Amino acid sequence: MEYQVSEVEKIIFLSKQNIPWNDVEQYLKQYIGQTFIVREYQDSISIASDFPDEYTESKYTKRLRGALAKVKANAAQIIDLLIENAVNRRWVENKNDKHKNNASEGWFRYDTYFSIPVKGSEEKVERTNQYKATLVVRKTVRGLFLYDVLDIKKEASTPRESQKTVR
Repeated sequence: MEYQVSEVEKIIFLSKQNIPWNDVEQYLKQYIGQTFIVREYQDSISIASDFPDEYTESKYTKRLRGALAKVKANAAQIIDLLIENAVNRRWVENKNDKHKNNASEGWFRYDTYFSIPVKGSEEKVERTNQYKATLVVRKTVRGLFLYDVLDIKKEASTPRESQKTVR
């Protein structure tokens, strides 16, 4: 499977210890009301007003520590590219009463790939680390809405062949 890697160009959330999740949430609010198209499937995925809170306050996010927390915080900069370059769509039935209204038609999950620059001692980019993540998208009669980004995992040091997407 060929996929595109979306690039985070600049680390704006620097800490690994104390991620400023309130700042990340404020940053994400710029996406509310926007819609992005998944190239492979032509799915239109919108950003609803509950997305910034879910992204920063979900159980998954609260368990993140260290580098992966920093990675998720900085991936907020490229939500549009994560959606546009998503692959491997699969549908999952809604099994939680909590979501019977906001995911009445179930869930879609997509894989997405992105990279984060790693700077050396002189603040020059030494390399980039590549990551795979899962986009969780709720499906309703009104459309598709991004819910969260989960299961962020660093790819092997020799990642699968890919095409780069430049920001």
